[in-house]
Amino acid sequence: MATRTARTAWDGTLTEGAGQVELTSSGRATFDVSWPRRAEDEALGVTSPEELIAAAHSSCFAMQLSALIAEAGGTPQSLEVTADVSLEPDPAGGFRISGVDLVVRGEVEGLDAAGFAKVATAAKETCPVSKALTGTTVTLDAALA
Repeated sequence: MATRTARTAWDGTLTEGAGQVELTSSGRATFDVSWPRRAEDEALGVTSPEELIAAAHSSCFAMQLSALIAEAGGTPQSLEVTADVSLEPDPAGGFRISGVDLVVRGEVEGLDAAGFAKVATAAKETCPVSKALTGTTVTLDAALA
């Protein structure tokens, strides 16, 4: 299977420094990162590890869900997935990702609401990013559009 690479160049201290993260494998983008923007509510055009994890989780979940819908006899027409990744102080020191909230709305032929909820729950448990986040609380709100 494939390996993907990202690279970060950082200059300076945590609180005064800044960097850029590059999506090296695809060559598609380079994003600014900084601690102040990571810790504040407003990103102001600067990304964070949590936003990148949210992107990874929402896309991974959507792919896994589409596969499981097909296995269950349905046909996904469209899936819209949002992942909210939260950062908070860790009681043991430093910070931690405290949770991920997944929300999916789907247009699916061949599955009713209960069938969709069942495959969405299975996708949450089996997508590779969910597995990588073992130990983090992941919630799911799944409904047909």
